[in-house]
Amino acid sequence: MSEALKQNLKLLTENGQILALDGILHGIEKEGLRVDTQCSISQTGHPTTLGSALTHSHITTDYSEALLEFITPAFKESGDALDFLQQLHCYTYQQLGEEELWAASMPCRIKGEDAIQIARFGSSNVGRLKYIYRIGLEHRYGKMMQAIAGIHYNFSLPETLWPVLRELQGSQDSLQQFRSSGYFTLIRNFRRSSWLLLYLFGASPALSSSFMCGQSHDLESWDEKTLYRPYATSLRMSDLGYSNKAQADLNICFNHLDTYIHTLTLAINTPYPAYEQLGVKTDQGYKQLNNCVLQIENEYYSDIRPKRVALSGEKPIHALSERGVEYIEVRNTDINPLLPLGIDQQQSNFLDAFLVTCLLSDPGEVSDKECDLIDKNNNLVVNRGREPGLTLTRNDQQLSVPEWGGQILNDIRETAVVLDEIAGDTRYSEAVAAQQAKLDNPQLTPSAQILEAMQTSGLGYEAFTLQQSRMHRESITDTGLSSEQQDYLDKLTVSSKDEQTQIEMSDTQGFDDYLADYLAQ
Repeated sequence: MSEALKQNLKLLTENGQILALDGILHGIEKEGLRVDTQCSISQTGHPTTLGSALTHSHITTDYSEALLEFITPAFKESGDALDFLQQLHCYTYQQLGEEELWAASMPCRIKGEDAIQIARFGSSNVGRLKYIYRIGLEHRYGKMMQAIAGIHYNFSLPETLWPVLRELQGSQDSLQQFRSSGYFTLIRNFRRSSWLLLYLFGASPALSSSFMCGQSHDLESWDEKTLYRPYATSLRMSDLGYSNKAQADLNICFNHLDTYIHTLTLAINTPYPAYEQLGVKTDQGYKQLNNCVLQIENEYYSDIRPKRVALSGEKPIHALSERGVEYIEVRNTDINPLLPLGIDQQQSNFLDAFLVTCLLSDPGEVSDKECDLIDKNNNLVVNRGREPGLTLTRNDQQLSVPEWGGQILNDIRETAVVLDEIAGDTRYSEAVAAQQAKLDNPQLTPSAQILEAMQTSGLGYEAFTLQQSRMHRESITDTGLSSEQQDYLDKLTVSSKDEQTQIEMSDTQGFDDYLADYLAQ
């Protein structure tokens, strides 16, 4: 057991302060492609009956018009976030007609990049900024990788925990500094162990062959429409379809908030030759927001992010700098096509225990060498995670997936006991036990179960996922939508449109000046 974890759990329990961990907040953001009856990406715009994608607080779009994004509020009980997510699905199904919500991370059939319509957010300055940012992503990375969907798990510790921990640990930092430092300890330990989440919950071992059209690859053929890797866990988190030298050379530091902000700011302000050559604005309009390594901080693709709710018009990095870290966003979660919502209660319970363990474990910094090892281990697990005899590297030691994973679970098990005591049941320990079973038997992992289900049904990736999408729609709509939620979401549809109109009417600044002011923050 990690010495730091042991000491921190002891401090909390022996001082009668474990209830300081009561009140963790959870939010879920889930993306999902709209697909037509032919299993192809939808060619229709964002349904107007779902309100404004710019201002709706729960239903919007991500990269494309077809890529819906559901956003729940933050709830103390993760089950409430899951329930809200189900209600958003149910409401959206009412507006989709014959279209379906694609129940997997890797996209449906896409007949070339022209089939992907970039999301539009209206004529306001903020709406244009969102659109031009996406134009920039198209030029830099291509549209295809932007069709990949995932789940983001937002997690924040109770505000009551930080003063308790600060006092127990004898820290002299301000509360804001201590909280941000704590979240960065969580982030560093998450990155050290995130390969385990990819193994346990990775759910994208196969994909549509259309995704790789025209690209060289070493994937195996399942059938004429399906590519896969036999021991893959999460091809979504691999480098398939995504190759970018500019981001590959980034060295974003996750050791401290100030170094994170510094290195990210440097990337946003450092011109990149290929993007300089592309140009920012031509006679035809903007091609990108700027010619730097990153247009804005959200362009940096990491599996976890420190977050702070930004004010209107405020850059996220400025919000972090001014007010510190408020929560973290876990971004390496696949949509599991075997589950109606793509995620379930047991997975959420395990994530909570995992993240609290990361917070209370060794606060040591991540060296450049360890950072490279983290990337190599993750790459091995996403492509070959279930391969018999696969070993990963920790420091200079080679460990098998079950061996190292078991050691991590031993730590999480100790945290789970404490969380169970707070909850008054055994939900967290049960979640850990379920993950141990996957280490003992790789066939229990979602990635293995998906391939087995495809084999049993005789279906390729597209047909299998469409079948699951239709089945989940039926089960969710059978559950129904409460009258309160129906009324709430109906009113949001109207008010979000009104809000977008008001924003567009209130703009007095030209876009060029607006963009310059925004980037200068």
